[in-house]
Amino acid sequence: MNERPEESSQAADAESLLPIDEHVEEGHDAEGRKVRHRGIYLLPNLFTTANLFAGFYSIINAMGGNFATAAATIFVAMVLDSLDGRVARLTNTQSAFGAEYDSLSDMVAFGLAPALLAYEWALGDLRSVGLAVAFIYVAGAALRLARFNTQIGKVDKKWFIGLASPAAAGVVAGTVWTFSDFGIRGSNMSFLVALLVAAAGTLMVSNIKYYSFKDLDMKGRVPFVAILVVVLVFAVVFSDPPRVLLLIFLAYAASGPIQHLLRGRRRKTEV
Repeated sequence: MNERPEESSQAADAESLLPIDEHVEEGHDAEGRKVRHRGIYLLPNLFTTANLFAGFYSIINAMGGNFATAAATIFVAMVLDSLDGRVARLTNTQSAFGAEYDSLSDMVAFGLAPALLAYEWALGDLRSVGLAVAFIYVAGAALRLARFNTQIGKVDKKWFIGLASPAAAGVVAGTVWTFSDFGIRGSNMSFLVALLVAAAGTLMVSNIKYYSFKDLDMKGRVPFVAILVVVLVFAVVFSDPPRVLLLIFLAYAASGPIQHLLRGRRRKTEV
């Protein structure tokens, strides 16, 4: 016997009143049929939550004047951010909820935290100019993340369009960590920091391509020497984390504009 329209509408109304912990997400099975899943995946979202906490902890330390700790925590957030997506893919627990939660966490860890860190350390001395520069960075991170979400599956995953927000955060956090570790006050280099922060925010919303490293085969076999190279990289980073990490992220941030200029010259010579 067919269900009456009144009963089906009541059932729909009942599902619309599910409590907040009864998250329902629609998807498709292997045969293309629409299925509905209740709840969220725990494991990848634990890493995302840890990423969010790292960003929050960085903000708290920046407000308290613990700039080195705040900067180092942003790099911890990068490690956590790189793990949640990989864990989701390895365990086949990807979800639309996880993707949105990851973006919101990234906004805190790589948008708000670096901007506030730079403002508390150096930009505050520039008053309204410093406030504007910090907001440029925050807005750039928000626009970058929003654009990235709309481009998933539409652009070549080998490239990022615009500087990724974790890389931009690495430039800002690395700068603060390096110079504060030397005992240099941010007020002595406010204009330099302002230029750097504004440049990082602008690069995030630019159309410059950056290599994403997503085409690297992490599951296949590699020569034994590759492990030695990885060990060497870790040794170099841990020998002087602030300076080495700053150089790495500065080089990556500069690689995009340099490659963009080289491609432009090649086109002119071909014409």
